[in-house]
Amino acid sequence: MQSYTLNWTQVTEFVMVGFAGVHEARLFFFLLFLTMYLFTLAENLAIILVVGLEHRLWRPMYFFLTHLSCLEILYTSVTVPKMLAGFIGVDGGKNISFAGCLAQLFIFTFLGATECFLLAAMAYDRYVAICMPLHYGALVSWGTCIRLAVACWLVGFLTPILPIYLMSQLTFCGPNIVDHFFCDASPLLALSCSDVTLKETVDFLVSLTVLLVSSTVIAVSYGNIVWTLLHIRSAAERWKAFSTCAAHLTVVSLFYGTLFFMYVRTKVASSINFNKVVSVFYSIVTPMLNPLIYSLRNKEVKGALGRAFSFKSWKRQ
Repeated sequence: MQSYTLNWTQVTEFVMVGFAGVHEARLFFFLLFLTMYLFTLAENLAIILVVGLEHRLWRPMYFFLTHLSCLEILYTSVTVPKMLAGFIGVDGGKNISFAGCLAQLFIFTFLGATECFLLAAMAYDRYVAICMPLHYGALVSWGTCIRLAVACWLVGFLTPILPIYLMSQLTFCGPNIVDHFFCDASPLLALSCSDVTLKETVDFLVSLTVLLVSSTVIAVSYGNIVWTLLHIRSAAERWKAFSTCAAHLTVVSLFYGTLFFMYVRTKVASSINFNKVVSVFYSIVTPMLNPLIYSLRNKEVKGALGRAFSFKSWKRQ
C-alpha cells in the first residue's frame, strides 16, 4: 500500500501513455494497428453477413460463430480507437475520466468472459456432433443454442460487477499515469493509494473461476472427442471428424494461452512492457486471426464466402 498525506487530491482523470517507447515510430504503429483493426472489422462482418445469407450455414456451429464474430468486433472496438487517438496526438486522445476508465474495464472484462463461455459452448457443440451424432438434433436444437448463447452473454455481463465495484471504492490520489494502452486492472491497481489486497484476491478468484469453468468444459469435450476418434477405424473418417473442430481448437489455444498468462496471478504485473505485448496479442491480433482460422480451415465457409462475394452472384442480383 502506498503512503499518502492528508492533502491528497482524488484523481478524476487518467492519462494512458500507451507505447511511449515508440514515439519516433508512432505513425508506423498507428497505421499498423489501424490496418489490423479495419481488417478485423471487415473479416468478422463478412462472417456475420455470409452466415446470415447462406442457408446452408444455418446450423448451430455457425450460429455460435456469428456470436463470436460480434464479440471480436466489440472486443477490439473497446480499446483500439482510443489507442489510435493516442498515437496521433488527438486532443484528449490519451486522457480518460475515472468513470470512463471503469466503463472500459467493465466492458472489456464482460466481453472477455463472454468469449470464454462462448468457446466452451462451441466445444460442447462439437462434442455432441462427433460423439453423439444420432442425438445431435435433440441435444443441440435451436432452442438450446439460443439458451446457451443468452447464458454466455448474461454470465459474462455478471462477471465484472464485483471486481469493478471494488475498483470504484479504491482511492487514487496521484500519479494518474496509466502505463498501458487501455484501462486494465493491473496498471490501475499500481496507482491506488488504498490497500488493494482484497481487490487482487477477488480479481484472481473471478478470473480463475471463469477460466477454469470454461476450460474444463472445453477439456472434457475434447477429451471425449479424442476418445471417440481413437475408436474410429477409418483414418479418413477420423480425419474428417477431427477437421470439423480443428479451427475451434486452434482459436481456443491462442485465446486461453494468453489469458491464463495475463490474469491468473495474485500480484500486480511485474513486467508492464511485456504485458502490453501480450495484451496486444489477445485483444487485437487474435480477433484478427480468428476469422481467418475459421474460413481457411473450413470448406463450407470458404465456399460461402466465394459465392457471396463473387462477381457473378452480385451480377445476378
